Amino acid sequence: MLTVKNRNMGLQVLLVIVTLGIYIVYWFYQTASEMKEVVKDPEAKPTLWTILLFVPVANIYSYFMYSELYEKMCSEKINKWILLILWFFFSPAIWFLVQRDLNRIATKPA
Repeated sequence: MLTVKNRNMGLQVLLVIVTLGIYIVYWFYQTASEMKEVVKDPEAKPTLWTILLFVPVANIYSYFMYSELYEKMCSEKINKWILLILWFFFSPAIWFLVQRDLNRIATKPA
C-alpha cells in the first residue's frame, strides 16, 4: 500500500521556524522513504542518507542519492545534477519540487 502524505507547504515553513530547523531533517527522511516506496527502489537507504547529513563531505553523497531518487520519481524528469547544485545554492527549491510532486501523488485518485 502506497503511503504518501499530502503536506501543507505553509505549515511546513512554520514547523521549520518553530523547531529551529529540526523539521528539515525529519522531512528529508520522510520524503526519501516515501519516494523509495513510490519508485520501488530496494537500493535506496533513507536512514543512512539522513545520518550522513551530519557528516561533512558525506552529506554530498546523501544529497546526490536523494536527487537521484527524486529524478526517478519526478513528473518533469529534472536532472539529478541540477538538483544536486540546487541543494547547495537554493535548497528551498528542492523542498518545493519534491513536496509538490509527492502532494500530487498523495492526492491522485487510486
